[in-house]
Amino acid sequence: QFIKASVVSRRLRASGATELLVHTGQHFDQNMSDVFFTELGIPQPDFHLGVSGGNHGEQTGRMLERVEQVLIDTAPDWVLVYGDTNSTLAGALAAAKRHLPIAHVEAGLRSFNRRMPEEINRVLTDHLATVLFAPTDTAVENLRREGLADRTHLVGDVMYDCAIEYGRVVDARTTQLSAMALRPGEYVLATIHRQENTDSLERLSAILSALATVARDVAVVLPLHPRTRRFVAEHGLADLLAPLRVIDPVGYLDMVMLERGARLIATDSGGVQKEAYFHGVPCVTLRDETEWVELVTAGWNRLAPPTCASAVLQALRDGLTSRPPAQSGELYGGGQASARVVDALLTVPRG
Repeated sequence: QFIKASVVSRRLRASGATELLVHTGQHFDQNMSDVFFTELGIPQPDFHLGVSGGNHGEQTGRMLERVEQVLIDTAPDWVLVYGDTNSTLAGALAAAKRHLPIAHVEAGLRSFNRRMPEEINRVLTDHLATVLFAPTDTAVENLRREGLADRTHLVGDVMYDCAIEYGRVVDARTTQLSAMALRPGEYVLATIHRQENTDSLERLSAILSALATVARDVAVVLPLHPRTRRFVAEHGLADLLAPLRVIDPVGYLDMVMLERGARLIATDSGGVQKEAYFHGVPCVTLRDETEWVELVTAGWNRLAPPTCASAVLQALRDGLTSRPPAQSGELYGGGQASARVVDALLTVPRG
């Protein structure tokens, strides 16, 4: 969400509007929070609520309480929320309770899996929001089916704006590949952070076992999420990491460099799935379903439910040997999503 906010915030402030940025504290690791503000030029938060850790209900409840106080103190014209995190839902709930208009960037995504915390967050936020900024035609159709068409604006994907804007500077501002002695097209990049994988011994073992097997033939780079690292240590899975190039989480620009140079990306992240497409890299999604269904339809993404190591391994091998289709059309808009979001915020009635 920091990355999405960076391009919108820049345009919003350039318009002359006053923006108050609230950091809930949900991501508190330096490599998963502070580095984004430094690298992407995001203004320092006006409010830092310091809410981190705890179960979903506990974390969301504490955020709700503290965000509400900010809204009482500042009385904003709009409350702008991004994506599908607990912070997203807490911000939307607090605004709805205060009868403040809500704008949701990246509205309309659906995995149709209510066991995913992100699915609950995004559905509830959409139904609370005053204005819904949808990134794709599929998202627009999802919102129409839920009776929300009159609130919906198709703007494109702000992450594509980011890919264009930061892609221009990444070569000059990161040496990640050379520092790791990696050559473009000669490694697999993997990311694993989603709770359904990191809290399941069966699923995480299947993923790591498959990656370890692939690593016999091609290097596998794994920036290790803190949640994944804890689970690996608690369940004695360290041996499965030994064949991999395990590194700490990296900043956005370093991640872009790793993504652009990869031969294949294996991930359970929604954002990384899209970034793989932006950079022309095939992707294997380590989940049972994806909210970015258009990438599967287009042949750029293949689903690999991590129910067993052999299934994941086959998907990875298919991804390494199959030629991706040509990139045709603009699935995610023309890189003007952030401008459309800001234009709408300045012109759409708030009632």
